[in-house]
Amino acid sequence: MSTLLRYYEYYQMQEMFDWLYQCSLANQTFGINLYDIIISENNILLAYRIIKSNTGSKTAGTDRQTIRDFTIKNQDEFIKEIRLAMKDYKPQTVRRVDIPKPNGKTRPLGIPTMRDRLIQQMIKQVLEPICEAKFYKHSYGFRPNRSTHHAIARCQFLMNQSTFHHVVDIDIQGFFDNVNHTKLLKQMYTIGIRDKRVLAIISKMLKAPIVRQGIPQKGTPQGAILSPLLSNIVLNDLDQWIASQWENFPTRRHYTKLNKYPALQQTKLKEMYIVRYADDFKIFTKNHKIAWKVFHAVEGYVKAHLKLNISKEKSKVTNLRRRSSEFLGFELKAIKKHKKYIARTSVSGKNKKIIREKIVRYLKTIQSSPT
Repeated sequence: MSTLLRYYEYYQMQEMFDWLYQCSLANQTFGINLYDIIISENNILLAYRIIKSNTGSKTAGTDRQTIRDFTIKNQDEFIKEIRLAMKDYKPQTVRRVDIPKPNGKTRPLGIPTMRDRLIQQMIKQVLEPICEAKFYKHSYGFRPNRSTHHAIARCQFLMNQSTFHHVVDIDIQGFFDNVNHTKLLKQMYTIGIRDKRVLAIISKMLKAPIVRQGIPQKGTPQGAILSPLLSNIVLNDLDQWIASQWENFPTRRHYTKLNKYPALQQTKLKEMYIVRYADDFKIFTKNHKIAWKVFHAVEGYVKAHLKLNISKEKSKVTNLRRRSSEFLGFELKAIKKHKKYIARTSVSGKNKKIIREKIVRYLKTIQSSPT
């Protein structure tokens, strides 16, 4: 049993989360009082326990408070304070730090105050089961019981079993910094989050002032607890749209899974499958011509529907039989073995360099420490 599941059961929230998941599956979330579930005593204590077990709990926000400042409080006093903050919610200023990237550039990271992190965790716990019921099955980033290994395994399956060796790479320009707030809130309502009080609080969170930058008009800060879930809500529309072009294409007649594939092959539909991890994704197709058609269609969809732009320099089509394609720190390539092509995955050159540098640092630490 995972640590998270033990927490859910200890604070008696697992049954509630399962119920929310089933309601979402049945499209019956309208009228559910999500706000009251979020501010329930057990949900607040669960959020506190999860935050406390995270190493980031020792990192202070602009108010210089860490989880220790909440630990010393009386439980009733603590719950009362959090509920009061939720009642008339006003986000506190977000601290911004720049994290170095391997390529020499930096990645901006937003660090909310501890109070806001607790509130975001409370909201995430309740919204996640509703969203999970609606998310596409082959999106793997920041989701329960999914990892990069599952995403790579899916890529290998498509390359081995179905000979999808032409891959479309789309890089969305500054995705986290450019998420359209109005569009996101509409997507949340559509996915099943219908409590207007909760949506109003999230709207305020998106407008939380950032040190030296002021109030953002777009984007969701990397580093915020809710950001990964919100990013999956935004891109779930893209997942479902691509799946609807082939995999989940609606037919007039009811087909079994085995009979649907040959029926679709008789149409003019283009066979394609998406594998996504957060804002990093690949679309697998059968040939070069289809791949470029998909490329232009996705570019148009991202711009028109998600109000985002793609990076022309980083977006491309790759024939995996000729060149490898990098995904989540691995290189994918189709190599010939006997009469067929099979998938070969290896650690990317960039990741090999990072691993070597880490080993060198560890060796130096060992050598410098006394025996």
